[in-house]
Amino acid sequence: MQKGFGKPNMKTQELGEYVYTEAGKVIAGQDEVLEQVLVCLLSRGHVLLEGVPGIAKTLIVRTMAAVLGCDFKRIQFTPDLMPSDITGTNVFDTKASAFYLKKGPVFTNLLLADEINRTPPKTQAALLQSMEEQCVSIDGENHVLEGIFFVAATQNPIEYEGTYPLPEAQLDRFMMKVIVGYPDEASELEVLKRAGAGFTPTNLDAAGVKSLPNSSSDKQRTATPQAIHEAWTEILQVTVGDDVMRYLMAITRQSRGAYQVTLGASPRASIALLKSSKALAALRGRDFVTPDDIKTLAAPVLRHRLILSPESAIEGVSTDEVVSRIVNAVPVPR
Repeated sequence: MQKGFGKPNMKTQELGEYVYTEAGKVIAGQDEVLEQVLVCLLSRGHVLLEGVPGIAKTLIVRTMAAVLGCDFKRIQFTPDLMPSDITGTNVFDTKASAFYLKKGPVFTNLLLADEINRTPPKTQAALLQSMEEQCVSIDGENHVLEGIFFVAATQNPIEYEGTYPLPEAQLDRFMMKVIVGYPDEASELEVLKRAGAGFTPTNLDAAGVKSLPNSSSDKQRTATPQAIHEAWTEILQVTVGDDVMRYLMAITRQSRGAYQVTLGASPRASIALLKSSKALAALRGRDFVTPDDIKTLAAPVLRHRLILSPESAIEGVSTDEVVSRIVNAVPVPR
C-alpha cells in the first residue's frame, strides 16, 4: 500500500492504512483506539483519552503526530499551571520599547494536553475558545490557529487522587472520549519483546516510523499535509441516507428521555456523531454511512455527554451501559 502513497489522489482509506502501519511499529494492541483518534482528527474534532497510567496514551498521540508530520507540542498539566502557560502572553521588550507576543504551546497543529484533569478547571477552560473556534484571544486580540488544530487530552480515571473533574462545558468540546484499556496477552508480550530489544518511546525514529509524505515539499511541510486536505474533501462527499440520518437522530433524542439520565445528548452531540460516522465510513473504504458506523461510535461520542441520575450512580450503572441500552432500543433501518 505504501508504494503508491505519494500520489495526489490518495484516498482516505489509504491514509488510514498508512497511519495504522506506521503506528503499529510502535504501538501494539490499541488498534481500535488508533482508529477512533484518527476519526476525530479527520472529523476536525478533539479527543479525550482516559485510562490508567502506563498504557501508551501519550505514546499514541506522539506517534500519530510523527506519522502525520505535523507540528506537535505537549503540555504537562499540573495543579499550578496558569492559563497563560497554555495560550501565551504579551511581553514587553525593553530594547524595542514595545510589546511582542510570546506564543504558548497552543499555537501548534497537534496539541497533547497530558493529564488534563490534574489542573484546576480555570486552567482547563483556557482551551475552550481554541477548541471551539480555532483561535486564541490574548489581551483582547484574536490570533487564528492555522491549518490542523487537534487537541488530544489524556486523563486518569477520576477515582484517582489528585485529579479534578472536567467541567461539562469542557467535556462537550471533545468529539469523543476514548477509553484506553490494557492490551491483550499477545500484544503485551509484543510490547515486552520490543522493550527487551532496546526500543524506547522517546526515540520513534529508531523504530522506523516514517512521516506522511507531503506532495508540496518533503523538506518544508505546510501546516496541513496534502493527504489530510484530500481526506477532508473526500469525507464531505460521504452520503448519509434519510433513514440512517433519522436512526442517528433517534439515538440522541432517546438519550434525553432515558430514565437513568438527568441530561441527555444535545444537537452538538448529534452533529459530532454524524461527522465522525462519515469519517469512519471513508476510512473503511465507503462513500456512504451505515447504521453499523453509528453503532460503533455511539459510545465514544456520547459517554462523556450524558449525566446520569443519582439513582443510577448509586446502582453503579455506567454511561456505556446506558448508551448500549439506548442503541439496542432504537430500530435499525434496513
